[in-house]
Amino acid sequence: MADFDAVILGAGAAGLFCAAQAGQRGLRVLLIDHSERVAEKVRISGGGRANFTNRELDPAAPHQHFVSRNPQFCRSALARFTPRDVIALLDRHAVGWHEKHKGQLFCDRSADDLINLLLAECEAARAAGGCVERWQPCRVHGVQWLPGTGYRLDTERGPVQAPALVVATGGLSIPKIGASGFGYELARQFGLKVTDTRPGLVPLTFDAATWAPYVPLAGLSLPVLIGTGAGKQRTQFHEDLLFTHRGLSGPAVLQISSYWQPGTPLVIDLAPDVDLAAELLTAKARSRKLVASQLAAWLPQRLADTWVAQDAAWQRPVNEAADKALLRLAERLKRWSLTPSGTEGYRKAEVTVGGVDTRELSSQTLEARRQPGLFFIGEVVDVTGWLGGYNFQWAWASAHACAEALAAHRNT
Repeated sequence: MADFDAVILGAGAAGLFCAAQAGQRGLRVLLIDHSERVAEKVRISGGGRANFTNRELDPAAPHQHFVSRNPQFCRSALARFTPRDVIALLDRHAVGWHEKHKGQLFCDRSADDLINLLLAECEAARAAGGCVERWQPCRVHGVQWLPGTGYRLDTERGPVQAPALVVATGGLSIPKIGASGFGYELARQFGLKVTDTRPGLVPLTFDAATWAPYVPLAGLSLPVLIGTGAGKQRTQFHEDLLFTHRGLSGPAVLQISSYWQPGTPLVIDLAPDVDLAAELLTAKARSRKLVASQLAAWLPQRLADTWVAQDAAWQRPVNEAADKALLRLAERLKRWSLTPSGTEGYRKAEVTVGGVDTRELSSQTLEARRQPGLFFIGEVVDVTGWLGGYNFQWAWASAHACAEALAAHRNT
């Protein structure tokens, strides 16, 4: 029977970083993952360059960038390991990085640089008197809690036990690289509640009849203002929208998808920085261009052509169009209301919304309140960040908080 101070399930961003941090605090850590390749989700993230954090994150106001039944839950961990700490870590390993818009930070060369950094951090545990052993690929067949001893795991490589078990198995998104609901099953096994889960940061789809007029726009991208919900529950983003053969994608839609509820409409302003009503009425007095050609001053021509084709009153020179018709056109473009039929599902989702109920965990340590030595970190928890590096920052921060707790747990 192999003995360790802690066993961590899941060799993704959170699991690797937690293992490294715990190992560097002198713990003997076993990291187990059923996939053959380490950190595959890290490898494919950010277009292969890993959007590893975001400068604009405010740990004091996590509700601004995180979706959860209790977004304040992640405040403690985020405050103790910040984007500046992540930047310092990359700088120490000489991993080049750059900033894109809205505070998004990416590796200069490849996400592999970030993975190699994490593996090097695990190796550094030896110098601190700890160690990180990795069993991969290795499946876990069962987990038992033995009072006074801790956790016994039956694995493909034999039994192992430890006083602490960390679940960093992620969510359900992108099953082709090994995503599963194993972490949720473990939570339920030990009596923890799991909130409803659904795909997040995911393209939205529409039924074929509704979407038929827009299929020719596939591949077209433009900046929009997109919103959903009403009153205090209303959420909106100013980002780029992408038309696809089945619906809508792009940063605007990925962001709003984490807030969108089935059966509710989206409202999209296709020209967010333009007073289209005023511009069209002004053009009517000065121009003889077709309405579609006039719209091309503010919108992509393909979009303008598709839009005016929906109403005969718009298929004429702008100076011959009725004021009411032009105002109706402006209103439609500024408040395009449509209801998605669904999403592209977990196969295209970047994250899973929902997960282990935060009420079951300590916000300081990520340990289950009613099950000693059992921790949940990263995406498996009901904490979902916006697009743009926020989910990685939650992975680093929750892993760091957990590692601190593991070290304190061993020393008591």
